[in-house]
Amino acid sequence: MRNETTRKVIFTAMMAALSYVVFTFLQFKIMLPGGDATSIHLGNAVCVLAALLLGGVWGGLGGALGMTIGDLFDPIYIVYAPKTFILKFCIGLIVGLVAHKIGHITQINDTKKVLKWVIIATVSGLLFNVIFDPLVGYFYKLVILGKPAAELTLAWNITATSINAVLSSIVAVIVYMALRPVLKKSNLFIEIK
Repeated sequence: MRNETTRKVIFTAMMAALSYVVFTFLQFKIMLPGGDATSIHLGNAVCVLAALLLGGVWGGLGGALGMTIGDLFDPIYIVYAPKTFILKFCIGLIVGLVAHKIGHITQINDTKKVLKWVIIATVSGLLFNVIFDPLVGYFYKLVILGKPAAELTLAWNITATSINAVLSSIVAVIVYMALRPVLKKSNLFIEIK
């Protein structure tokens, strides 16, 4: 048990680092009115991948920490760090719940069934993000930050979040399905019950 917890902590830290790098250095930033910005990135793909590999809590934590640290180091995004942490952690929780508690992807060996549940879990988590990231972002900007330009940036945020969801879904599913047999063969696969 202790060895498994250590492995989860190490993998969570690796996913946080990967999430940070992908979000920070592989993004296409779109500047918006009022000094705001949105971006096209694959940080959510890492968050989903982490939840598929580690379960909802550990995976969500890894993805959320990485992207939150990315926000903290960016002068434009720094004010959104709390929102990022909560929403990305929720992506991980939802993906983990669907993949592991409902689909039991680590306990089945039928590749088609695994693929089906990986797709369902990924779409569930990122659909949550497509709905709640712009919605929470709008209220966060309007109420907490007092930015009157919240309405102006809403359409851009919905568009960017939707593009991110589609790209992240494709990448996360492909990478997970490729990593799964490799991790099993090398005895690094974590079975989540």
